[in-house]
Amino acid sequence: MSFWLLKSEPEVFSIDDLRSSPRKTTCWDGVRNYQARNFLRAMQVGDRAFFYHSNCAEPGIVGIVAIVREAYADSTAFDRRDPHYDPKSDRRHPTWYMVDVKLVRKLERSISLTELKARANSALAGLLLLRRGNRLSVLPVDEHHWNRIAALE
Repeated sequence: MSFWLLKSEPEVFSIDDLRSSPRKTTCWDGVRNYQARNFLRAMQVGDRAFFYHSNCAEPGIVGIVAIVREAYADSTAFDRRDPHYDPKSDRRHPTWYMVDVKLVRKLERSISLTELKARANSALAGLLLLRRGNRLSVLPVDEHHWNRIAALE
């Protein structure tokens, strides 16, 4: 099993939106960065990911999701009305992918970015989320980082 972190702006799609969705499942679409896309393509059914609220008053980890469908063509790339439309996309050879995720649980409390940064020099040294300038919306998480973060709850 691999571990990941998926970022979403809560005004766009929040953990509560996922919690209230049918079957508590959704596709993770709209990723338009090649490195993040490659991370999506590496995900396997059963992998776990932290659900992270970004670009908000208090960014942080708010939940855990499971990957329930491996990467497949991101349909938003082909929809001219969608903000993630990509006119260069080809249905036969997709450029962009998405995965399906299912809510495992909402955390009892948010683990803030500030709290994570406070541990950056010890338990969370090397965590990609904390790397300066890293703005990717999909990131791998080492198992030891996963366990340390999960213990913070």
